[in-house]
Amino acid sequence: MTARADTIKIVGNETGQASTATIVCEFNSQTNTFTFTITNTSAITSPGSTSTITGIGYDLPPLGNASASGLNGFTGMQAPSLSSNFTFSDAALGTVPNFNTAVLDFGFITGSNFAGGNPNDGLAPGESASFTVTGAAFTGFTEAQICNAVFVRFQGGAAGSDVGTPSSSVPEPSSILLLGSALVGFGGYARRRLKMRG
Repeated sequence: MTARADTIKIVGNETGQASTATIVCEFNSQTNTFTFTITNTSAITSPGSTSTITGIGYDLPPLGNASASGLNGFTGMQAPSLSSNFTFSDAALGTVPNFNTAVLDFGFITGSNFAGGNPNDGLAPGESASFTVTGAAFTGFTEAQICNAVFVRFQGGAAGSDVGTPSSSVPEPSSILLLGSALVGFGGYARRRLKMRG
């Protein structure tokens, strides 16, 4: 079934609010198709002072696959863009700075690996780009697991280079159900207390 689109916020691991992004993601489990749109929300304080996104990679659970190329069998493409030029890779993408145990399963890069990259081909602050990835290797994963497995590479500017991860993750459906049940239970409890007082 097709799930509704979810939005997560990305924040730089070291630079914090100087390197931020928003990702709207959606996974269709019937076609094993994952689509996402990323917007670089890094603050523009003066020309050249903010971070450009040069890589977007995904390390699906369990983290740190034994193979350097992680899970395989994905194909991907970037929607036409005037502002950025990413290349899809399902091969080994190298290390993720600050996250030594991460092994990226697939990614969109502007250089030869995730840690490198060319800011001239990347996504500058205020710009957005859309991507699609398909593959049988998605079988068994939920939308939340895929969306929350993202690493975003920021480079350049006064903020320096950094890797961002989700600061607001997509909740699993079971977590939403548990929260909903708790709220319904609390509502019933409050109603009973009011009746007892009245």
